[in-house]
Amino acid sequence: MLQKFKTEKRLKKIRKVVKQRQHSLKVVLEDIHDPHNVSAIYRTCDSVGVDKVSLLYIKEKFPKISRVSSSSANKWVKSERFQTAKECFDNLRKEGFKIYASKLDEGAKDLYELNLTEKVAIVMGNEHRGISEEVVELADEIFYIPMRGMIQSLNVSVATAVTLYEAQRQRANSGMYITSDLSDENLETEIDKWCEK
Repeated sequence: MLQKFKTEKRLKKIRKVVKQRQHSLKVVLEDIHDPHNVSAIYRTCDSVGVDKVSLLYIKEKFPKISRVSSSSANKWVKSERFQTAKECFDNLRKEGFKIYASKLDEGAKDLYELNLTEKVAIVMGNEHRGISEEVVELADEIFYIPMRGMIQSLNVSVATAVTLYEAQRQRANSGMYITSDLSDENLETEIDKWCEK
């Protein structure tokens, strides 16, 4: 057990962070090519307790994530890769996730009307093209972030942050950060893994 090799302060921090991880909240990145955007998204995921990011790269090559710009967030947030949207979404649905994809569209739902305390995966698309038509068809819900200015789009890392902080607000209000969604045994196993990082 590597926990005994950590200082009390470090172990306390790891235990607190692992306990607050939200295994029922995931992010899916579809073909986001700018490494700075990807790094910023990983930082936001870590800050709100997202445990795992699903990477869906079909048209774009996966960018190299800088440990500096991500502040090593990719060390603390797990990643999984998929070759197709169908494979990714089938996997999420098997785990019981609803899939909400971001797109400025007439039929889209306001972000603030979504229930983000459920088991949900948030899909964010490419900086220029947005989400693919396949994702639009396969998602359970399309949502948009309401904006009051002349410009009707946000940088993808900012849009992800806005969305995830709304999820954090809802989850904090529901007490979802107070107790872990892992069993005691799985929680200890996860803490051991974090002590190895």
